[in-house]
Amino acid sequence: MTTQTAARAWRAMRALVLEKHDRRAEVCQALDMSFIKVKALRRLAEGPLTMRELTDTLAIDKPYTTLVVDFLEDRGLVERSRHPEDRRCKVVTVTAAGAAEAAKAAAIIDAPPAPLLALSEQDATELDRILAKLAGD
Repeated sequence: MTTQTAARAWRAMRALVLEKHDRRAEVCQALDMSFIKVKALRRLAEGPLTMRELTDTLAIDKPYTTLVVDFLEDRGLVERSRHPEDRRCKVVTVTAAGAAEAAKAAAIIDAPPAPLLALSEQDATELDRILAKLAGD
C-alpha cells in the first residue's frame, strides 16, 4: 500500500467516526454532561481507579480530574474512598446509578451508523477483520 492510499483511508475513517457519525454531542445531551465526564464515567464503569490512574487515563491534569469526579459524585454516579493500602490515595468507584448512565452512554456511542448496517455480511466481516488487524487483535 502506498503512503497516499493509507493517508486517504485514514482520512476516510476519521471523517466517518469523528465527523459524519460523531455521537459525542448526542451522548452529552442524553447524559447532560461534557464528553470528558462521560468518558470518565465509562472508564470507571470498567472498574475502580485511583485519582492518579483516572488522571492518566483521561490525559487531563489533577485539578481537572478533581472537578470531573466532584461533578460525578455530586450526581451520585461515583463514590470516593480511601485506598486500602495507601491512605493518601483516593479510589473512585462507580455507583449503580453511574453504571446505568455508563450503559446508556455505551448504547449511544456503540450503536453502528446506518451505512455500516447497510453493508453486506461479507463486507462487514472483511471490515471487521481489517480493523482487528489494525488494532493488533
